[in-house]
Amino acid sequence: MRDGGMENPAFEPPSPDTGRRRQVSPAEAGASVTEEGPCGWGRCTPKALQLCNNPEGYLAAYSLLAIFQGIVVNGLINISISTIEKRYELNSSSTGLISASYDIAFCILSLFISFFGERGHKPKWLAFSAFMMGLGSLVFSLPHFSSGKYRYGTKLEETCQIPGASSANFTCSASTKSSLSNYLYVFILGQLLLGVGGTPLYTLGTAFIDDSVPKHKSSLYIGFGYAMSLLGPAVGYVLGGQILNIYIDIQIPESAMMHQDDPRWLGAWWIPFLACFFLIWLLIIPFSCFPKHLPGTAKIQSEKVSETHNDGSEWLVEAKNIGKNIKDFPVALLILLKNPVLMSLILASSSESLVATGFATFLPKFIENQFGKTPSFSATLGGLVLIPAAALGQIISGVLVSQCKMDCKSIIKFMIGTCSAGLLLHIVFLFIKCGNEPFAGVSEAYNGTGTLYNLTAPCNANCQCLLSMYYPVCGRDEVRYFSPCFAGCTSHLVDNMKKTYHNCSCIGIPKRGNSSEDFLYEAVPGKCPTQCKFLPLFLTTFFFAVVFTFMAVTPTTVAILRCVPDKQRSFALGVQSVFLRLLGTIPGPILFGVAIDNSCILWDIDECKTKGACWVYDNERMAYMLMGISAACKVITIVFVVMAACLYKPPPASAALPEKHAEMESAVHT
Repeated sequence: MRDGGMENPAFEPPSPDTGRRRQVSPAEAGASVTEEGPCGWGRCTPKALQLCNNPEGYLAAYSLLAIFQGIVVNGLINISISTIEKRYELNSSSTGLISASYDIAFCILSLFISFFGERGHKPKWLAFSAFMMGLGSLVFSLPHFSSGKYRYGTKLEETCQIPGASSANFTCSASTKSSLSNYLYVFILGQLLLGVGGTPLYTLGTAFIDDSVPKHKSSLYIGFGYAMSLLGPAVGYVLGGQILNIYIDIQIPESAMMHQDDPRWLGAWWIPFLACFFLIWLLIIPFSCFPKHLPGTAKIQSEKVSETHNDGSEWLVEAKNIGKNIKDFPVALLILLKNPVLMSLILASSSESLVATGFATFLPKFIENQFGKTPSFSATLGGLVLIPAAALGQIISGVLVSQCKMDCKSIIKFMIGTCSAGLLLHIVFLFIKCGNEPFAGVSEAYNGTGTLYNLTAPCNANCQCLLSMYYPVCGRDEVRYFSPCFAGCTSHLVDNMKKTYHNCSCIGIPKRGNSSEDFLYEAVPGKCPTQCKFLPLFLTTFFFAVVFTFMAVTPTTVAILRCVPDKQRSFALGVQSVFLRLLGTIPGPILFGVAIDNSCILWDIDECKTKGACWVYDNERMAYMLMGISAACKVITIVFVVMAACLYKPPPASAALPEKHAEMESAVHT
């Protein structure tokens, strides 16, 4: 033990290479000391605030902001995707674009904020981050207030109408077409604002932690911050999932007899976004009171040891002489792009994030369709599995790296093992998929009287059924029908708020029992109970796959911070963020959304032949496409991590003297 912390060779080499210790020039040390001011606002520096003027106080504020960022971006938005699709008539490709908009803003701003923010006031940058996140949450909730009351469907006779009886006559008019899909741009704007706010958090915020604590404690603080940030999605999934049990307009219209299993039911997705708007803005207060550097930062920086990748290239010499001028921006960027270890780690993490973001966005929808669960239950279940597994992976990796005393190269080798285990578990997914449930006119004909992919059959040809009215019922023959009308049902009964349908000409004989006398109904509202029993096995396998995936997150961040020059740590995280978004989190939801759309076998089409959301998916096709994408990305990740392990070379002990001279010379000229 030393300085109250645990020694970790990942940040201090086991050999006594004292010559590699980073020396801070008098000019740098003097500037740092004068900026280690008290905690407060100008001359207002209450003594009570000074109790928080330390790494622990900053870490607490950082963790709270990360939690709320996770609640909104990785929790609430993901579980609201299915509801937003139905409410605003969007497909999965469009909602995938909404999810990716956060990363587009992050990608555009990351390089500049990380480069210029490195020399700026990092805590104030995080105050700006809190302001923009709160504003983004507010904007994201606005469509609910401007789109009017939810129209759950025109009040029509849902049963088969006797020929000659009065019925509604629908005509298509361009003036009556819905404009709800235009709210796509409001959601994108909200996500862009959230992206602007999130940019400083995981670049400047993480680098500030690394600046303020000794090297042997850095991984523990960063790992704790990252693990705490995973509480956000957990709260978002669980709390948001429960709020989806509340009707979207709070009060259910008296004329509507709806329950949560009704496909027309939409939950109050907008409520938690408003709550987060107020709570996130409260965090502006603590971040605005921190000084530019925490007390003791100058001393900590002078004792740190360099582990920069050194293969003798010219870029390493250039890195020690970059200044503070804006003209150095392209040079500093080129230096990082020339670092082969850094680029290999960045490409590996980008491939991994593509899978993680895709599943985080569409996991509730995957569970809902594969296993026949409600959106609320699917969101809650996904959060209860995904988030604890991710947190456990972060904790396990932090403990192993610390206890096993891994150096930088050992950390990279450790990542190879975790990624390989994740690949094996993703392959297992292919054997625990669910088949398609019987659906009349979609997956099977009407007892042989109709044709596939045609909801109309001789038994309902005279019923004047509407394709725009999706109200599934389960027949006694254990087949799902698009609506009571398409099932040929001519009457219904309501007993104790439970509706049953009778006189259904399309429904065959029961598949269980010897006679129809065992059934007091011919059809009941909702989907038929799924016959697939793989949900527990899927959740168990998915849990361990997520554990191994997230066991590589903190080691990747630590390895990136160590394999680049000290002056470029924030910038390296910024470069990683750009590639992470361009190659991972931006295409991830879009690619998964396109794959899910391609597995759709029944679209919502109104009287004007306008395509809306998807009602029914081909479960086997969906599983094959998503797991195929995941397995391919895992293979790419392993390839790049192996390259990083082979290319990494620690700096020789003899490199210390030139490094010291270079920094002293830089201090003299500036």
